[in-house]
Amino acid sequence: MARKLKVFQTSQGFFDLAIAAPSMKAALEAWGASSNLFHQGFAKESEDDAVIAAAIAKPGIVLRRPVGSSTAFKEHAELTSAASLDARPRKEKAKAKTAASAKPSKRDGNSEREAAAKYAKEERQRDKQRAKEEAEAAKAREKRNVAIEKAQAALLQAEGEHEENADALSKDLQAVQQRVEAEEERWRKQKVRLEADLRKAKD
Repeated sequence: MARKLKVFQTSQGFFDLAIAAPSMKAALEAWGASSNLFHQGFAKESEDDAVIAAAIAKPGIVLRRPVGSSTAFKEHAELTSAASLDARPRKEKAKAKTAASAKPSKRDGNSEREAAAKYAKEERQRDKQRAKEEAEAAKAREKRNVAIEKAQAALLQAEGEHEENADALSKDLQAVQQRVEAEEERWRKQKVRLEADLRKAKD
């Protein structure tokens, strides 16, 4: 059974916000609030029939209106300029006030039940979409992990081959060095002998 919806209000930046949700927690999540605005006194359950009617008509959707104004809440609201506020005819204000006072104060139980059911349906759709996105993210992470493991394995293999080659070259270098030293020793002895022969020949 769908949970009964309540309408909550707060202000954020240049807008007043309203939403029909089953709980304060759900409203805070929809607003993207990082703290409990209700405990801080920055949010409340609405008692305005016009606000309640607008929010119940679009359950789970964050509605907006310029902060401090008495205009109707909309899904896509625009800020009212100071010039347009000054130029607004008084009869429009009176008309808006009359229209607001003419709204029924009694809530329609059927509408609330329909709104709650609609909210529950949309919430299921959001959960399904969230699960799909999480599955795609998990798949992407798995693919990335496989690529990382493959790259690490290739690096370790190349590092092992390098160490083997470096060790072989080091051994070759030692052998060459020994040959160089042996040649130097052979030449030293030969030179001593030849120089002695040269001295004898001069004598």
